[in-house]
Amino acid sequence: MSSNRHLLVTSAARKIPLLRAAISAARKLSPDMQVLAGDLDPDAPAQYVADGFWVMPRTDDTALDALIAGCRERGIGFVLPTRDGELLFWARHKARFAGEGIAVLVSPEESVTRCLDKLAFARFGQSGGLPFIPAFEGLEDAGPAPYAVKERFGAGSRAIGLNLDAASAQEHAKGLTAPIFQPFIEGMEISVDAWIDRNHKMKGLVLRRRDRVVDGESQVTTTFRDAAIEDAARTALEALQLCGPVVMQILIDRASQPHIIECNSRFGGASTAGIAAGLDSLYWSLAEAAGKDVVALPFARISGEVRQVRLPADTHFILPA
Repeated sequence: MSSNRHLLVTSAARKIPLLRAAISAARKLSPDMQVLAGDLDPDAPAQYVADGFWVMPRTDDTALDALIAGCRERGIGFVLPTRDGELLFWARHKARFAGEGIAVLVSPEESVTRCLDKLAFARFGQSGGLPFIPAFEGLEDAGPAPYAVKERFGAGSRAIGLNLDAASAQEHAKGLTAPIFQPFIEGMEISVDAWIDRNHKMKGLVLRRRDRVVDGESQVTTTFRDAAIEDAARTALEALQLCGPVVMQILIDRASQPHIIECNSRFGGASTAGIAAGLDSLYWSLAEAAGKDVVALPFARISGEVRQVRLPADTHFILPA
């Protein structure tokens, strides 16, 4: 491998569609660019799809020097973090990696922190007059029932209680570590795949319905257009001072009004649908980090829509006799 020209996808696990999209983006930037899958698990299935595999140290501050050395040894010039739990590490040390010639494709630390903390996220949106669903530490501040109750930190779909009366909300909160209370809004939840440049200006976004959701991710998702929702998402995402590929969750109520739930400052589990619709987010991230003028690169959204269905698939390798 040549010096500092290859891409590392961290926490690769079994994120095969993401890896294949990353390989396509890397080859588009440079035919010689390799994509390495990184993971703590030596048996991670991603190793069978990537160009190389690295059993990485855990992403904490004590392993910083080892991670930098490992990247340099493998000729890694770009790092794409893919798990919420590691984003702060990479954001905090982004400048240190840059000093070693390694571009980490992650939003600024302050922006990542805000998106990981659902209470801070909600307060930020409310203070800016944005259509974020308000959140409170105490039920008494959340207005009349019904309520949604969730963990302040961590994946939004885990341990969430929906459409609860006051007594049920209090009871549900007892089982959470740091509960927050929100008004329950009935409607359709959608995802917004977007790409934002390093100056926090959006290049493009794609809306998609979450037709079937399994473990918090869209198993079936369909893109669509709505100018008003797109404008609301664009304003919110640029205000959050994010960059690179992100995915936002929005609830659309019966009056077709958007209510922003949360934002993940990373490539989403089903964000390959956005790429299929023309949002070339991984390529744009690599191109920007490589010094190309991304403003000149087109956002060529397809004229139709995309329905993405995620299915298990077998991969076969012919072994020598």
